[in-house]
Amino acid sequence: MNFIDSQSKSSETEIENWELRLYVAGQTPKSLKAFANLKKICEENLEGKYQIEVIDLLENPQLAKGDQILAIPTLVRKLPEPVKQIIGDLSNTEKVLVGLDLRHVM
Repeated sequence: MNFIDSQSKSSETEIENWELRLYVAGQTPKSLKAFANLKKICEENLEGKYQIEVIDLLENPQLAKGDQILAIPTLVRKLPEPVKQIIGDLSNTEKVLVGLDLRHVM
């Protein structure tokens, strides 16, 4: 399930690119729900400014060490810095928006 979902639209202003990694373990209902919730949040708040990389730890367990993943699903915001993590299926949109500092983007 390693794939990248990239949204890119050109604009006259410089676009801040958000790099997000979603760590999952297979295509479980919770993992699929986390991806769907993340995709919806990004489309509504970061249109054209985000990239999502899904990392399946069943296929690549060694990748958990780099971002210190202790639970799954976990969302890691790589850029913009600082790096942030949110654990869970991302169903509480308000907490995800606050956790990612998306309130400053709007």
